[in-house]
Amino acid sequence: MWRAHPGRRLLEYALLTVTAGALFGGGVGWLLGHRDVADTCWAAGTALAVVPAVTWVVAALRRGRVGVDVLAVLALAGTLAVGEYLAGALVGLMLATGRCLEAAAERRASHDLRSLLEHAPRSARRRDGRNVVVIPLDTVVPDDLLVVGTGEVVPVDGEVAAGPAVLDESVLTGESAQVERRTGDTVRSGVVNAGGVFEVRATATAAQSTYADIVRLTRQAEAERAPTVRLAERCAAWFLPLSLALAAAAWLASGSATRAVAVLVVATPCPLLLAAPVAIVSGLSQCARRGVVVRDGGALERLGRARTLVIDKTGTLTVGRPRVLEVVGAPGGPSPAEVLRLAASLDQVSAHVLAEAIVREARARGLSLTVPEDVAEEPGRGVTGSVDGHRATVGRTGLPQADLPEWARAVDNRALLDGAAGVWLTVDGTLSGALLLRDPLRTDAPRTIRRLRTAGLNRLLMLTGDRPEPAREVGVVLGLDDVRAGQLPTDKITAVREESDRAVTVMVGDGVNDAPALAAADVGVAMGARGSTSASEAADIVLTTDRVSRLADAMEIAARARRIAVQSAAAGMALSLAAMTAALLGRLPPAPGALLQEAIDVAVILNALRALLPPRGTRPALEPEAESLIHRFATEHDDLRDTLDAIREAAGLLATDRGPRALAAVREIDHLLTERLLPHEHAEERELYPALNRRLGPETTDTMSRAHAEIERLAERVGTHLHLADTEGGLRPEQLDDLRASLYGLHTILRLHFAQEEESYFSLTP
Repeated sequence: MWRAHPGRRLLEYALLTVTAGALFGGGVGWLLGHRDVADTCWAAGTALAVVPAVTWVVAALRRGRVGVDVLAVLALAGTLAVGEYLAGALVGLMLATGRCLEAAAERRASHDLRSLLEHAPRSARRRDGRNVVVIPLDTVVPDDLLVVGTGEVVPVDGEVAAGPAVLDESVLTGESAQVERRTGDTVRSGVVNAGGVFEVRATATAAQSTYADIVRLTRQAEAERAPTVRLAERCAAWFLPLSLALAAAAWLASGSATRAVAVLVVATPCPLLLAAPVAIVSGLSQCARRGVVVRDGGALERLGRARTLVIDKTGTLTVGRPRVLEVVGAPGGPSPAEVLRLAASLDQVSAHVLAEAIVREARARGLSLTVPEDVAEEPGRGVTGSVDGHRATVGRTGLPQADLPEWARAVDNRALLDGAAGVWLTVDGTLSGALLLRDPLRTDAPRTIRRLRTAGLNRLLMLTGDRPEPAREVGVVLGLDDVRAGQLPTDKITAVREESDRAVTVMVGDGVNDAPALAAADVGVAMGARGSTSASEAADIVLTTDRVSRLADAMEIAARARRIAVQSAAAGMALSLAAMTAALLGRLPPAPGALLQEAIDVAVILNALRALLPPRGTRPALEPEAESLIHRFATEHDDLRDTLDAIREAAGLLATDRGPRALAAVREIDHLLTERLLPHEHAEERELYPALNRRLGPETTDTMSRAHAEIERLAERVGTHLHLADTEGGLRPEQLDDLRASLYGLHTILRLHFAQEEESYFSLTP
């Protein structure tokens, strides 16, 4: 790919100024009747354009490419030879304009590795007996005993010698959840110590370690990426020899060099030099308006031709940080809301990523937290302290699964099935509750995947360092073609290269571990809002907003810009061929031919500027009222999550209890439904859906309205069961199956309904 050096860009803009000045000066002289002055100005402009044009052609030939500039050089030389100076000046201006537009389309930020190198440690702390000394990183040898403090980066690959070690491995795997490594477990360089101080026994030097491999792979992938054949060059492959053949035929048939020059003048591929860059630059502008930074026009062209997408999971398709999925209270113990409040109160003092998620969820639900006392945190175990006069622990249970009570084993099983992390609450020595946390799917991810397929992608592959269970679930929900879990940076770069051999491939990622694959792909796309700097540096396209839907925007814009560029180039060349035929027959002299070519330029450029208009249907423009309502109801969804938890807990309780405790749970559910949930659904039906219908059409909300009706039907059914129980003095055996089915059905419909609203409507707003 040609890249404009700053000196070359200066030359191109200077040439544009000179050729425009020469053309204007000659025009003034001609109007004043000084034909000799006009010819001198036009000839000077033509001659000045020849030198850089020849330089560009020679440079292209050295790279093994024969570009469309060859025709421009021949036309310039021909007009000088036969004295058609006005035609030459017009060709020179066209050439300078095209090069300047090309330079604007090809500016590209450097793909340096600053952030990778900044993250890498420069030294290590080695234990020598009772002393700890700081040594240069490159002096570490296998079997050295190294000390890694809290927040420090593991300097080399090794094994935990004294642990446990609580590690943030997201820099390598992209996974936000912290992991615990015990004595003897392997640790890799580049990961961050998120727990207490531990010791690691080196098994490799710094140069042989994992992090050095990532840096090396990124450099190698950038160096090995094949140059891109641009749209103009592909068209020139047949247009150039055809033009030369027609010019030769004109000369041979007429014996006049002027006629051959006339053919070359109208053959000068202005549509290729101007229309294609204008369309691509317009596409770049459209992308920038949507928070998508495209490094150069070539990247946009390749994106428009892409057929395969390789995408990371964590931080790309998912939010990138854990969120509370479910809160469970032990039978006879605290309610789910109280479990969350106690756990969050204690976790306020912890920096663990799961603790932050628990506190964030409690505050989002408006729970009042207590400042804990006498707090102690054991890395890998959890936090212990006093909350409201009770001794509580949040973290691991410390019990084998066989010793867990039945309700806890059920929670543990749900955690396994959902691919969630379990956090347990113990109060005064009694296991009292649990919280399930998971990195949730982005609300705009399903819509984005559908839009990407519509835009032209036919194979979607997800690569992730996560476990197979949650990876497969994401793949099923999104309808991906292939899912590969447990992927290391080396695995990702191999997969990207395999896909690139079959089709133009886009790689999307956000972590340091994605940088090599981003550099190896035909088009690398980085989630730059919260992703790593190295991923952004290695990418061709950076999404500056934390919305994966911007990828679909970029894909649609790229496909449209490329389509307009092809249309403009094809129409312009067809008109040029018609003009060449007229010149071949002697009906079009060089100067009028140059003017006609400029008219063709204007037509194709105006067509190319259509790429500045937003693609149709990329994102419905909502009214401010609708956006405000979406934000309001999205907040209410967060507030109602405890209601969904309570519905499921009540349904589970009915399986083991039909006494007063179960009846009280059902009564609480009826209260939550009538006082909180149903008013929310009614408000959506009255306020949100009409606001959406005005912009999106009533068919958009019809199915959601049907879901509202089903939710209300089940809520009334639960109320009827409660009325019967009050009449009979308690729940009757014949009620239990239907009541439990109603509660489970209500929980399932609500989860699906919330997900559909968040995907279909809430994802439409920033």
